Amino acid sequence: MSIAADNTTRLWALVAREFWRKTRRRLRAGPIYRWRYSGRTPERVLIAPPDLRLADPQIALEIYYGRFPLSGHLVETGGQSPFLVEVPNRGWQRSLHGFRWLRHMRAAGTELAAANARALVSDWIAMHGNRISGVAWEPATTAKRVIAWLQHSSVVLQGAEFAFYRAFLRSLAMQIRYLRSMAREMPDGKDRLRARVALAFAALSLPVPSTALRSATRNLAEELDRQILPDGGHVSRNPMVVLEILADLLPLRHTYANQAEQPPAALIHAVDRMLPALRFFRHQDGSLARFNGMGATIQDRIAAILRHDDTGGSPPLHATHSGYERLSLGGTTVIADTGTPPPVEVSNHAHAGCLSFEMSSGRQHYIVNAGIDTYGVADFRPLARATAAHSTVTINDTSSASFAHSQRLSDLLGSPLVGGPRSVPCQRTDKPGMQGFIASHDGYAQRFGLHHEREISLSAGGNILSGCDRILRSGGSQSRRNGPEAVTVRFHVHPDVQLFRDQKERLVLTGPDLDTWVFVSPDVPAEVEESIFFAGLAGPRRSRQIVLSFRASEISEVHWQFSRTRIISRVDSPRG
Repeated sequence: MSIAADNTTRLWALVAREFWRKTRRRLRAGPIYRWRYSGRTPERVLIAPPDLRLADPQIALEIYYGRFPLSGHLVETGGQSPFLVEVPNRGWQRSLHGFRWLRHMRAAGTELAAANARALVSDWIAMHGNRISGVAWEPATTAKRVIAWLQHSSVVLQGAEFAFYRAFLRSLAMQIRYLRSMAREMPDGKDRLRARVALAFAALSLPVPSTALRSATRNLAEELDRQILPDGGHVSRNPMVVLEILADLLPLRHTYANQAEQPPAALIHAVDRMLPALRFFRHQDGSLARFNGMGATIQDRIAAILRHDDTGGSPPLHATHSGYERLSLGGTTVIADTGTPPPVEVSNHAHAGCLSFEMSSGRQHYIVNAGIDTYGVADFRPLARATAAHSTVTINDTSSASFAHSQRLSDLLGSPLVGGPRSVPCQRTDKPGMQGFIASHDGYAQRFGLHHEREISLSAGGNILSGCDRILRSGGSQSRRNGPEAVTVRFHVHPDVQLFRDQKERLVLTGPDLDTWVFVSPDVPAEVEESIFFAGLAGPRRSRQIVLSFRASEISEVHWQFSRTRIISRVDSPRG
């Protein structure tokens, strides 16, 4: 079967599955099922679980004055309830209805903040509490809201009258029953796992029968066993998902202990695996490597999670099940993608970055992937996900994986990755004083009959990063045929790094701390071109990239090297 036909078959199978799933979800939200979500109202909240996400009292003040800075967008309500304001940005809407911003009211610690929190919750109950539709009742948003209402119930209920207290608990119970019904119909991935986490929180925080807690615990354990890989990564291969899930699992583990309940072994083991995995993806400046949907990092968020890491020690060097490798010597860190694409069901944020890598020295990033602009314009996403936005090899200006970007299907599926490397063998080549690996992938095999093999080693106390990129014919022979086999090796340079040529015409990369790296490629002349770094904290930034271009029919392999030095005579700054 051709790659196009194979991808089409996979895509339509996913369409059929998602259409049937959404149909069942729609039925469960309709009037026929809605009676099932009514029932007994809990008498009280037994415990308010902790929240590890960062909180800012200043944001509570902004919200009080009708300014809602959510999902990278600021919306001013002009004195109206935010639930009456029409905002086209769905990310902002989901953040509003998810209520995670209640943590800022808790951080403020004032009666005014508590009263404002209570008023906003009351508005939501009045406007959306009995109408199961729209963004407010998307199962993923409902799961976030259930967790937030429980975690910050002490703030919301502070000084509340009995009528509001009962209305709050009645609405919360209805949302929990709805979520319990919908969880099994949710798409695979972190949102379904978070729904199971929310239901476990609810069973611990509210007076419920012991059977409800056992059921919630069992369902959570099954989802953790299925989604958390043996090396602690998530099945989506997105480093950000590891951080997000830990921010829910750690408070949940604490809540089990506070309620004198035995947490499931799957929860304990998942947390114990995921904390080292988070450190694996972390550069020395505290940010996470930009692979498969990872954008800008707020380092304090990671620090807040890693305070709970009792394992300590150096990060692991292998993440075999997640498909990543790490090299670390003398303050230099290299993290590389050496895995196949994630399952298509969880690939909406996956990138075509096989065998790409990032390199940092100390607290400065030098070679990066473009990452994504988490809250930016969706039109840039396809560019950020393409192979050309990664520090790896492209052949004939195409990506090593295919994406479904159909406008007709985007509302149903998003844009999953429906094709890509099926085999990515990887072998470590570590020796005393040297760390390295050699890996290859077949993402271009069916289209062009070519494989990409990359060998990387870090040596000399972290001062030399050596690499070799080989273009191999299917079957292992090196490419020597004529044909349209344009190969481009890209090294995207972080926008904070200066790039110029020295007197020997070598490319020199200098960071703000004056740590300097020299790039050489004896086989192919290096050029400098414009690039975009999507993952800037303030949004996309202009950057540059080092480019090696050649034809596979003429050259079968290129060697390159970054070497750290301190004494450089600057000549010029090359332009793309």
